[in-house]
Amino acid sequence: MVPSPPVLVIRHSRTEEAGTLLPHLAARGIAVRHVRIDAGEEPPEGPDGLAGLVLMGGTMSVNDPLPWIERECALVRRAIDAGLPVLGVCLGGQMIARALGARVHRNPVPEIGWYPVRRVPAPAGDRWFRPGTAAFEVLHWHGETFELPPGAVRVLESDLCSNQGFVLGDHVLALQCHVEMTAEMVRTWVRIHRETLERGGPGIQSPGEILDRLDERVVALRAAAEPAWERFSSLVRARPG
Repeated sequence: MVPSPPVLVIRHSRTEEAGTLLPHLAARGIAVRHVRIDAGEEPPEGPDGLAGLVLMGGTMSVNDPLPWIERECALVRRAIDAGLPVLGVCLGGQMIARALGARVHRNPVPEIGWYPVRRVPAPAGDRWFRPGTAAFEVLHWHGETFELPPGAVRVLESDLCSNQGFVLGDHVLALQCHVEMTAEMVRTWVRIHRETLERGGPGIQSPGEILDRLDERVVALRAAAEPAWERFSSLVRARPG
C-alpha cells in the first residue's frame, strides 16, 4: 500500500512546536514531515507530495532579511494555489499574510499572556471554530501583527490586536494567537523569557500570571482549538492520493 502524503510542519524556533495539533493528526492516521528552519533545514520549493502545510511561530520577524523567508512565502503561495489546507500560527500566520501581499508590522503594544479573543461574526469562522462561542481565552506572545490579504475574512479579534485570525477560501486559516500550547511549552517559554516578563510593560503579563491555573487553561485551550484541528485534518483526509 502506498503511504498517504504527509502534512508538512515548518518549525522556525526550537521551542515552538505544533503542540496539541500533532497528537490530533497522529490519532487520525495523518503522517507528519518536519522542516526545522532553526536547524538549518530549508522548506521545499513547492507542495508536491504534501497533503497540507502548517507554519509555526518563531522569534524572528517575517520582515527580517533572512534567506529562507522568500522561499517559504513562495511555498505558501503555491500550496494555497494548489488547494492544500494551510494553517499558520503567530509567525506562521504572519508568513501567510506576507506571502499573499499583506503588510506585517509592529502591534501598538506587545501582547504576551492569557487574554481572550472574540469571534468576529462570519460564516467562514464557523467552519473553524465552534458556532455560538463568542469568545475564548488563548495564549498570546507577539510584538507584531498582520493586515488582511485580499479576499481574506477576519474571524478573531482582541482588545490589544484587531487582527487575531483570518480565513481565506475554505482551506486557509491564519492565526496571530497561540491555540496549540501544552503546559510544558508554556513553562518553557516563561523560563526562557522570564527577564522580559519580569520587566513587564503594557500588554505583558508576569510569570506568575501566565502560570496561574495553567493546567486548567491548557485543557480549555485544547477544547477551543479542537474544531480548527478537526477542520484541518478533515481537509487533509479529503485530499486525493
